[in-house]
Amino acid sequence: MNDRVTGAIHTPSPTASTDVPWWKRAVAYQIYPRSFQDSNGDGIGDLRGVIDRLDYLKWLGVDVIWLSPIYPSPQTDGGYDVSDYRDIDPLFGSLQDFQELLAAIHERGMRLLMDIVVSHTSDEHPWFLDSKSSVDSPRRDWYWWRTSPTEGTPPNNWESRFSGPVWEFDNSSGQYYLHLFAKTQPDLNWENPQVREAVYDMMRWWLDLGVDGFRMDVINFISKVPELPDGAPVEGTPYGDGRPYYTNGPRLHEFLREMHHEVVADRDDVLLIVGETPQNTTESARKMTDPAAHELDMVFQFEHITIDYGQDKWDPQPLRLSRLKRSLGLWQEALADTGWNSLYWENHDQPRIVSRWGDDGAHREISAKAFGTVLHMHRGTPYVYQGEEIGMTNAELATIEDFTDIQSLNHYTEAVGQLGADPEKTLKSMRLLARDNGRTPMQWSSGTHAGFSDAAPWMAVNANYPLVNVDDQRADPNSVLEHYRELIRLRHRSDLVALGSCRLTHLDHEQLYVIERAYQGEQALTIANLSADPVEMPENLRGPAEPRLVLVLSNYPDSPGSPAKMTTLRPWEALVFMSPHAADEVLAP
Repeated sequence: MNDRVTGAIHTPSPTASTDVPWWKRAVAYQIYPRSFQDSNGDGIGDLRGVIDRLDYLKWLGVDVIWLSPIYPSPQTDGGYDVSDYRDIDPLFGSLQDFQELLAAIHERGMRLLMDIVVSHTSDEHPWFLDSKSSVDSPRRDWYWWRTSPTEGTPPNNWESRFSGPVWEFDNSSGQYYLHLFAKTQPDLNWENPQVREAVYDMMRWWLDLGVDGFRMDVINFISKVPELPDGAPVEGTPYGDGRPYYTNGPRLHEFLREMHHEVVADRDDVLLIVGETPQNTTESARKMTDPAAHELDMVFQFEHITIDYGQDKWDPQPLRLSRLKRSLGLWQEALADTGWNSLYWENHDQPRIVSRWGDDGAHREISAKAFGTVLHMHRGTPYVYQGEEIGMTNAELATIEDFTDIQSLNHYTEAVGQLGADPEKTLKSMRLLARDNGRTPMQWSSGTHAGFSDAAPWMAVNANYPLVNVDDQRADPNSVLEHYRELIRLRHRSDLVALGSCRLTHLDHEQLYVIERAYQGEQALTIANLSADPVEMPENLRGPAEPRLVLVLSNYPDSPGSPAKMTTLRPWEALVFMSPHAADEVLAP
């Protein structure tokens, strides 16, 4: 194809290798335990509920289960405020329940990732209580304490990621402590080697229990510029931008290498270590995920899921598909020869993709399949978030009382209560992207409370559960769920999908998403119309009159068998074609 026409991003073709890490061929599934399955009738999901649903996950085909935090916690931030790293919160069960869950996962040939939060703890963690007890405490330096040079003014001007200042004043000592998130989440001081060793010892403890790796929450925030200087003023706010001083800090790579050496080195071939890295750069991600660097296996980057932000998250803008393609294309290119991508649309912090960029009305099923197809046909390890595989939609957040998440509630309090913003306009800006959207209970059936619980759930089930649920979709061969099963099956059966090069084309087209894959002489072509309007098929995608590519997956039941036979793409139509030999591999019974 003519690259001047297609506007392609190139990535080099990988060489054949029999020594490929297992996770490059894997598909992961994230469980938010509070909302997955309740087994004891208290309206809150738990570990025994996860055990009850493992056969479903095995049937779906996933290889890895990522479990959001289940440690003891005050739950001010959904468990991401940990008060004990070596136990299970009674909300979810017991350590014995966890061990039974782990054994059951392994019996089914799957693996478990624990979500660990080591950039900060809860303010109820014994480490912080000790640190706070006295300026002379041996653990005082385990957290970031500062005295302000000006009475009544925080030590710097940074804004918390959950609104307000990053500093909380402690009356007993006359000092402030740093919290990048909620005031109940004080930041650990990784400059202190005792902190690092305590974290590594905890990680080794979980590995000795048999877990298969970690997803590491905001791990690129652990190194900060020690002076904690003021950030550049942010227009329209009383704050400065502190991100340059706590994101990818000066000792980050040193800390990650040390962690790998102390925790992972002798188990590197069987573990998976994933870092959540907001505001990361492709350059830093390459360093983190370069196998020779011994830091992380892959990262979650945030660039593509902030592509529709305006001034900030609470200023949502319409998606420009060209921007999304250029973002994901550049990450594909940057990590093509060194490093590895995590692929995701949704998680516990993100809204539902079908409501965000798709059509959660008349075209819900077909657009959910389209976005699933596009994501899974990139190079990297796909992550499916619970309910994504059935096309679950955003929550119904009519009033502020419908919101439960601290990030949203803090924003509303500051915007309306302190800055005088219009309440309804503020709510309107919050509804699309609020984290609550991804946290409604899993929709298993059309029965009471969607089969999630016999009791009233901790958060309201989405009212559309009679139409959107697992049971109905398992009985429908054309469902969103069956489409996700096929996407997972493609990756398992095809090295072309799992390992092949990835090239995005037609970058300036605002409706078409086109992905070319190649591996050892085989090709795959994904063409998706990510819009509600028909799109004329570009001539340079149709190929020769005699078809050389074979249709292997479509979200319409009657799509043409080759691109040569196509003239128009229907709304949200997504197709995957492969060269004949590669197609035979994936279509075989």
